[in-house]
Amino acid sequence: MTKHRHLVSLSLFLIWFIVSGFNSCLHSSSKPTNNHDPSTTNRPAPSPQSAFERDLQFIRNGQFKYVWIFSRKDGKALDKDDGDYLRKNAPQVVDWATTDAGKKVIAGTNFDLELGNMALLKKRFVVEDYSGK
Repeated sequence: MTKHRHLVSLSLFLIWFIVSGFNSCLHSSSKPTNNHDPSTTNRPAPSPQSAFERDLQFIRNGQFKYVWIFSRKDGKALDKDDGDYLRKNAPQVVDWATTDAGKKVIAGTNFDLELGNMALLKKRFVVEDYSGK
């Protein structure tokens, strides 16, 4: 009989222990936190990026060592001949992104175009080096 009483006491203790553990977990997870930082709610939303910035970021996401911007010297939109000329004289470019309503093209490559046909490209286009910027 004492053995039975001992088992019942031990069982009741274990049940109490388990229930109190669950109860404390429920209470701690349901308490609201008071970590409200008023500066986070009053922050202005970031201004949307321009089309150029988005396209530049697209090329940068390619992890290219060199990023070049090409545009026509007369400021007009690039045409098919311009695109053909760029692809022919800069075949090392891996990725191109046309931006600013077709007036600029962003090139991403791991080859330094200065070692290639950059002199030819500079005769026809305004060239900006955005590598590392």
